[in-house]
Amino acid sequence: MSEYIIKGGKKVEGEVTISGSKNASLPIIAASILNQGKTTLYNVPNIHDTQMMFEILRKLGGTVTKKKNKVVIDTSGICQYDIPEDLMRQMRSSVIFVGALVGRYGKVTFSYPGGCDIGTRPIDLHLKAFEKLGININKNYGNITCTCDKIIGEKIDLDFPSVGATENAILAACLATRKNNYNQ
Repeated sequence: MSEYIIKGGKKVEGEVTISGSKNASLPIIAASILNQGKTTLYNVPNIHDTQMMFEILRKLGGTVTKKKNKVVIDTSGICQYDIPEDLMRQMRSSVIFVGALVGRYGKVTFSYPGGCDIGTRPIDLHLKAFEKLGININKNYGNITCTCDKIIGEKIDLDFPSVGATENAILAACLATRKNNYNQ
């Protein structure tokens, strides 16, 4: 175990550059798919999770250009709707791409996400939210395909609070057809 020994009597001075939040960056990176063009982000943390998100975007056909504190994402060339299984299984938060892809293209195929130190965590709340928006879910040998002709805005009550499922539902619904009556 490491230890720090602090000897008093001296003033601590200096500057530290703090990166942006991982938990804010990941859904914003996924949301760039909805933009259908260039998105410029600043202060994205340079960590494994963001690098994996960029790699998934590249595999889907997007481009990512990094220069110092600036990241430019161009999703206009995305031509794939299948999230690569090897990348999907490395990171739990890769599931956030599903809402953006089905929201923009009306289809996506992916495997169950992995990479969570807590252990296996289900994505059933994500899938239930998608179904509520009119998205068809087909599970086949560890792969999940989501398809729809159009997404209809709908009130969604999750069975259990979930930040990820909420983010995914919002991304899927961003380009949805508006439903006239939300008071059901």
